[in-house]
This record gives sequence, C-alpha cells and structure tokens, in this order.
Amino acid sequence: MSKHEDEVCKKIQQRAEVRTKRNNGTTMERTDLSVHEWLVHLQEELMDAAVYVQRLMEEFKDIELTMKYGRDFAQMMRDLNE
Repeated sequence: MSKHEDEVCKKIQQRAEVRTKRNNGTTMERTDLSVHEWLVHLQEELMDAAVYVQRLMEEFKDIELTMKYGRDFAQMMRDLNE
C-alpha cells in the first residue's frame, strides 16, 4: 500500500476506537439496525460530506480570487454574494 492508504487505515482504526468509546462499546458489528437504518445513516454521512465539500469549494474559490485579483477584489466578491 501507499503511504496515503496507510494513513487512511490508521485513521479508520482511530475513528473506530473513538466511536466505540462514544457509543458505550457499540461497534459496527451491531445487529440492532435494519439494512434500511444503515442506509439512512450512510445517507446522513454523505449529506454531511457534501456540505463539507461545498464549504471547501467556496473557500478555495475565495483563495483563488485573492491570488489572481488581490484581496480587495475577493472581499468585494464576498460582499456581493452576501
């Protein structure tokens, strides 16, 4: 595996440990949820991810405008979009 994949694996392990502690020892092997309930959880996580992507895209656009046209122009564009 690449160092990137290794890092993802490490983060998955860390997240599982935190989640298990936070949920009173409940792991992803729990059997109290239906397939539909698991899908709802997945959908909620993906919607959260879409919000994170949107925020970062807006921030990147702002950085790009600042680098290309300067801070004053970027601020003017932010003000127009509010």
